[in-house]
Amino acid sequence: MIIFISLILSSEKYSNIYLKYFFTFLITLLVALLLAVQPDIGQTLLVFFSWSILIFTSGISIVFLLILFLLLIFVFSYLVFFVPKFEYIKNRLVSFFNSETGTHNFQSDKAIDSITSGGFFGKGIGEGTLKNRVPEAHTDYIISVISEEFGVIAIILILLLFLIFIYSVFKKVYFENEEKIKLILVGCISLILMQAMIHIGVNIRLFPTTGMTLPFISYGGSSIISISILSGIILNLTKRKIN
Repeated sequence: MIIFISLILSSEKYSNIYLKYFFTFLITLLVALLLAVQPDIGQTLLVFFSWSILIFTSGISIVFLLILFLLLIFVFSYLVFFVPKFEYIKNRLVSFFNSETGTHNFQSDKAIDSITSGGFFGKGIGEGTLKNRVPEAHTDYIISVISEEFGVIAIILILLLFLIFIYSVFKKVYFENEEKIKLILVGCISLILMQAMIHIGVNIRLFPTTGMTLPFISYGGSSIISISILSGIILNLTKRKIN
């Protein structure tokens, strides 16, 4: 999706930029609808975020982008509050803002407890208890498991590695002259960055509970394969030396 959108936005065949935005929106909408049918609102929002980053990078008007953002918020609110299929999202939001009335705080509460009990240096390898008490701890709450066994120091190290990775890619983007490559790199790294932010934010109760894996670390075949593909694209487009 990122490659198709980048090719359309950087194409010189069509001069009308708003026509390009319309085509890219149709592609994004198709992918988002397939995800929403799952239902998977978290990944759906991630797809729209990636699209907004790409059109923002291509030089869209801020006013036009804000209008689109407000429209997406309206559609999301309608789905959550008026479509029965997405009622679980509503329950999670209620639980997030009002923990006394919500019923979806068990995982988040245990994750916070494990981070707290791990302290700075952790309990030791295999000594953590979160992975045995919380469903899907090896995917959605892997950062809490790591924090409990290896301490906050390990989490800081992981965050530093992500920042170094992101900085290295954006450094290459700065010296890249081809618009197509710039857009693809920005889209790929933004997707990885947003996944990591959502995962860590959920673990520290900064965001409502959602099934978002941590890139490169969380268990899961589809997650590892997709992140590997993204990494391969990034390596392919940044392997050339800067003159």
